Amino acid sequence: MRTSSKDSGITIGGAPRVDLLPPEVRAGRRADATTRRTWLGVVVLVAATVVASGAATLHAVGAEGDLATAQSDTSSLLAQQTQFSELRATQAQVELVEAGQKVGGSTDIDWSAYLADVQSTLPVGVTIESVSLDQASPLTAYEQPSTPLLGARVATLTFTASSPSLPSFPVWLDGLATLPGFADALPGSVTLVDGVYDASVTMHINAEAFSGRYDEKGQ
Repeated sequence: MRTSSKDSGITIGGAPRVDLLPPEVRAGRRADATTRRTWLGVVVLVAATVVASGAATLHAVGAEGDLATAQSDTSSLLAQQTQFSELRATQAQVELVEAGQKVGGSTDIDWSAYLADVQSTLPVGVTIESVSLDQASPLTAYEQPSTPLLGARVATLTFTASSPSLPSFPVWLDGLATLPGFADALPGSVTLVDGVYDASVTMHINAEAFSGRYDEKGQ
């Protein structure tokens, strides 16, 4: 039978327990336990370091592999581009020629077709005998009239036509006014040689007469 005294806190009838180990042994055991925990922490730290180092090494190896692949692809592309160097040089020359044509042809007028149109406006029996042309240049602005009533022009066409009868300049000028690019026209001198009248006309032409054959839309 076990009884206990609440006042004294002493258990009566329990199994007696006595710690007979010297204090040095208990201190040694505690030191051993501390040492084991310390070494366990060192092992865990070393393992974590090894894992991190391995991951970093793998990442570095992968990055080096990607760099080597990119360098190989770059070398391959450069080698392929070398094969087309002559083609690119030819293309650059073609583009340069086309650019020159656009600049040089910006003031182009198809005079052969234009003179045929001029001839078609003249009365039957009147033929063009001589022509004088003066037109704008891509590098130089064409001289404009000082008279305010005269329109802008990019070319001047002076022609002499022969007629079996006395020329009717109003009829001639009305016909010329229907041509594209017509700015104005002035009658000139009239001479009679062997029963044939030679009459001159000076016609000014504006930018509407440009052919545009070298423009992107005109090519």
